[in-house]
Amino acid sequence: MLGAVPALLTYYWRMKMPETARYTALVAKNAKLAAADMSKVLQVELEDETEKMDEMVSRGANDFGLFSPQFARRHGLHLVGTATTWFLLDIAFYSQNLFQKDIFTSINWIPKARTMSALDEVFRISRAQTLIALCGTVPGYWFTVFLIDVVGRFAIQLMGFFMMTVFMLGLAVPYHHWTTPGNQIGFVVMYAFTFFFANFGPNATTFVVPAEIFPARLRSTCHGISAAAGKAGAMIGAFGFLYAAQDPHKPDAGYRPGIGVRNSLFVLAGVNLLGFMFTFLVPEANGKSLEEMSGEAQDDE
Repeated sequence: MLGAVPALLTYYWRMKMPETARYTALVAKNAKLAAADMSKVLQVELEDETEKMDEMVSRGANDFGLFSPQFARRHGLHLVGTATTWFLLDIAFYSQNLFQKDIFTSINWIPKARTMSALDEVFRISRAQTLIALCGTVPGYWFTVFLIDVVGRFAIQLMGFFMMTVFMLGLAVPYHHWTTPGNQIGFVVMYAFTFFFANFGPNATTFVVPAEIFPARLRSTCHGISAAAGKAGAMIGAFGFLYAAQDPHKPDAGYRPGIGVRNSLFVLAGVNLLGFMFTFLVPEANGKSLEEMSGEAQDDE
């Protein structure tokens, strides 16, 4: 229930903010209100350029809809790229996140649940997940914050998927080595690196890029489609890994035999490799204006 508090605060502050000037000018077609909103936010005096706005709005090139041939030609592959990469990322990312305790138990880093009290189990799992977050997840995000406008979105996403694939294979290929006593720390370090390159990679860029490459009147729609694809991947990751990772010989009570943790890691490596390949459908937006990326400032030849 506490999770509702930030959402309510976000709702309140969003209601206090004006609509984006691009939407007001290009979609609502109100240049005066757009100029007034920008003046209020930027605290500078701006004049509305009604004639320039009318010229942009009147261009036939910018009237196409989501299901039009023009959109398919200009941005169809971009939408496929943003939706597919977000979908594939969330399969891998949510599988890793939600079932850390099962993976840690499988390599004997955390004892079996039946061998300790509930409080002891909570403490051990929390400690392990906090360690992974502090050493992998959080630093990965900060690397993205500082380097996304230096390296670029495309390079970060491509590198992230590639390194996630490498580290997943590094966990899966010598899996039996990691389960032997004394080798668990090496597994945890490799596992933390998968989270580092998820966040210094596609877990950051997949929600940034769709907000930058589509036309103003379709931007939120395309971002929403991409995000919905991601949530579909999250559901597959959450439920799929739960069943797939079951021991083929001794599954947990109430579950059917699965393919085991090792083979599940191979599957996740394959998912990351697909994400790497579909990233080539996504254009680089670094250093370009929203109008340049969406083509709104260009005539349709």
